[in-house]
Amino acid sequence: MDTGTHVVMGIAIGSIATLDPVVANDPLLAQTVMLGALIGSQAPDFDTILKLKNNAKYIRNHRGITHSIPAVLLWPILITTALVLFFPGVNILHLWLWTFLAVFLHVFVDIFNAYGTQALYPIKKKWIALGVIYILDPFIFLSHIAAIILWQIGTHQGYTFLGLYGILIFYYLWRFYARNQIYKKAKQEHPDASHVFISPSYNWKRWHVVIRTPKMMYVAQAIDDHLNYFESYPFEPIPNDPIINAALKDDNLAAFLSFSPSYRWEVVYEEDHHEVRFVDLRYRSKGHYPFVAIVKLDDNLNILSSYTGWIYSEETLRKKLQFATE
Repeated sequence: MDTGTHVVMGIAIGSIATLDPVVANDPLLAQTVMLGALIGSQAPDFDTILKLKNNAKYIRNHRGITHSIPAVLLWPILITTALVLFFPGVNILHLWLWTFLAVFLHVFVDIFNAYGTQALYPIKKKWIALGVIYILDPFIFLSHIAAIILWQIGTHQGYTFLGLYGILIFYYLWRFYARNQIYKKAKQEHPDASHVFISPSYNWKRWHVVIRTPKMMYVAQAIDDHLNYFESYPFEPIPNDPIINAALKDDNLAAFLSFSPSYRWEVVYEEDHHEVRFVDLRYRSKGHYPFVAIVKLDDNLNILSSYTGWIYSEETLRKKLQFATE
């Protein structure tokens, strides 16, 4: 989820904690638990600092180890220890418990996005991405804002957010149902499909769909139970080609491939260099595929520059590659 949604979820956990008699009867503990819940709701995303290094490092590691089982256990301990230094005498067990719930909820809701997390690492290294909730879901965020307003005008803090989460359970179930209907429709139209990639969008009724069969890849948009097709491409596995093999050694391209399960590739010759391009088919927007990986190589197949990330114009891409070369 986005940062704003994680913040309001931290407020929700801190509010539900007031139903805990130990927290309710200790105003200092209640304030400390709210602070712990807010920090815990953000802690797994502290790896965003990797953006300062480069996109490849960020893409390859974001929602990785910081969302893993060891991290979910470690974050609450670190946060609780730090808070106890500033607020000595508070109930450590209950502070840890509610902080742990905030951290766990952060990781748990992230698995419902299309990006996914390594939530089961080290038991399983596979990224878990259920693809039923958009990264910024208007209903989830605005319903939290509504609950905060109700609390501020006098409703019971704990029961207000507990009721909200009861509603959200049914919302998530409905989203699963809607996604499964699209999956069934895609398999009905392409019974030989080996993969069906479904990603939610900002619009409840609209989903991004990529269907891969043994011979073709189809890019479509699902609205309700109808599939609207945009493009189709021959399915071509990455070949054992000298130019591509040289490009595959690049960190940016490796990061892209670790993240994207549905893409198309091409090799073009531009004046005095080769370009290997990979395009993620899941994020079509206004006829453009903005998530890309580009590697420039000279005639001796030495890597000149590369880039991976979100690009919405060819001019911007050229600037990124030129900057990487310099």
